[in-house]
Amino acid sequence: MPKANYLAEFELLVMLAVIRLGEGAYGVPISREIEQQTGREVAFGTVYATLERLQEKGFVRSSLGDSTPERGGRAKRYFRVTPTGLRTVQETRQILIRLWRGLPELEGGVA
Repeated sequence: MPKANYLAEFELLVMLAVIRLGEGAYGVPISREIEQQTGREVAFGTVYATLERLQEKGFVRSSLGDSTPERGGRAKRYFRVTPTGLRTVQETRQILIRLWRGLPELEGGVA
C-alpha cells in the first residue's frame, strides 16, 4: 500500500474548520468552530501554530484581507485549503474509516 499523508488530530480539526468556514476562515472563527464542534477550549496560539505548520506542508494557503479600524489597522489573515490539503483530509478520513472497521463492537467503552 502506498504511503498516504496523514493529519494529526488537531491538524485535522483545523483543516475541517477551514473547509467549513470557506472564505471566512481566519483565526478567531476557526478557533470558535473547533470549540463549538468539539466542546473543548482552544487557544488561539495553538490554532495559529497549527496553521503555520499546515502552510509549511502545503496543505493551506493564506492571504491578507483589508486592514480595518476595529483591528487597529491590522489586516485579517485568511486561510484556505489547497488541493493537496483536501486530498490529505480525504486520505486521513479513509485511514480512520479502515481503523474503525477493524475494531470489534465497543461495549462499555472498551474493546
